Amino acid sequence: MIGEAQFKMVPCEGCGAKNFIPSVTPRFQTVPCAECAHPVMMPVKLRHFELRSVIASGGMGTVFRAYDTILQRQVAVKLLQKEFAQDAASMAGFLREARACAGLNHTNIIHIHNFDEHEGRKFLVMELSDNGSLDGRFEKEGRVDELLALDVGIKIAGALDAAHKHGLLHLDVKPGNILFNADGEPKLVDFGLAKRVGEKSNPDEGLMGTPLYIAPERVEHQREDFRSDMYSLAATLYHVVTGKPPFDGADDAQVAMAHVEEPLTPPNKILSTLSPDTNDSIVRAMARDPGQRFSSYDDFIMALTAARSRLLVKRFGG
Repeated sequence: MIGEAQFKMVPCEGCGAKNFIPSVTPRFQTVPCAECAHPVMMPVKLRHFELRSVIASGGMGTVFRAYDTILQRQVAVKLLQKEFAQDAASMAGFLREARACAGLNHTNIIHIHNFDEHEGRKFLVMELSDNGSLDGRFEKEGRVDELLALDVGIKIAGALDAAHKHGLLHLDVKPGNILFNADGEPKLVDFGLAKRVGEKSNPDEGLMGTPLYIAPERVEHQREDFRSDMYSLAATLYHVVTGKPPFDGADDAQVAMAHVEEPLTPPNKILSTLSPDTNDSIVRAMARDPGQRFSSYDDFIMALTAARSRLLVKRFGG
């Protein structure tokens, strides 16, 4: 008989199989499930949250699938690496994300439940959206279906509009920052680079954002506004629907400068089956001159919605 002091039974989050893990297993270390090889982690208590498995890891921290033992619900916990707790810039981004999301209430923006600290570790408690990312769907298939891209574009544009109406710019819209919940609803996450509308950027900070999707005015440290996020969302749609980024280069610096210096290849030149309406919406939202882009998110959403409606008629009739 296995002694409870020596082993603990932990169900696999992948297949549900029972796994007996040694009680002395270091915190956060995983072992492969005996049935499906899915990583299994000994639950870790963080105040009244029980961290059960890893959803994603990044340079600054790790996101865990967790259980709130008081409210008895599944949540996600983003735990900042201990070494970043004393780093002012890292903490500023972490707090920025918490405060930005906490003030927003939109179906397609990840909801923040709590911000706290335990044993010197800062952490965010968020709603659980663990049904993959737009990035993951794109990587798995090579590209995503145009209809899905339009659905995501319409909803995330609405999320960005809501943020803008609350005086916030996201400034890091990309496929990896769009997650899906269990119902398939897209959620905009990671407001770590968010700024208040009108807040000036600091050229000394360097390029803040993801080069594949960054707006040209941000590369040149010119005035950024909601159209900068619109550009990044359109660049995201371009990439996932065609399978190729709008601009490329040997390194991040070359990719970023390509947004400024090179003409945009219309996405339908890469994917000939792309509908004209979707192509035109993406091209306009990615105009190098912000003044040539859509003048509001409402206009952008209307264009994407019209493209979606025509695509539905083309595919299914009606």
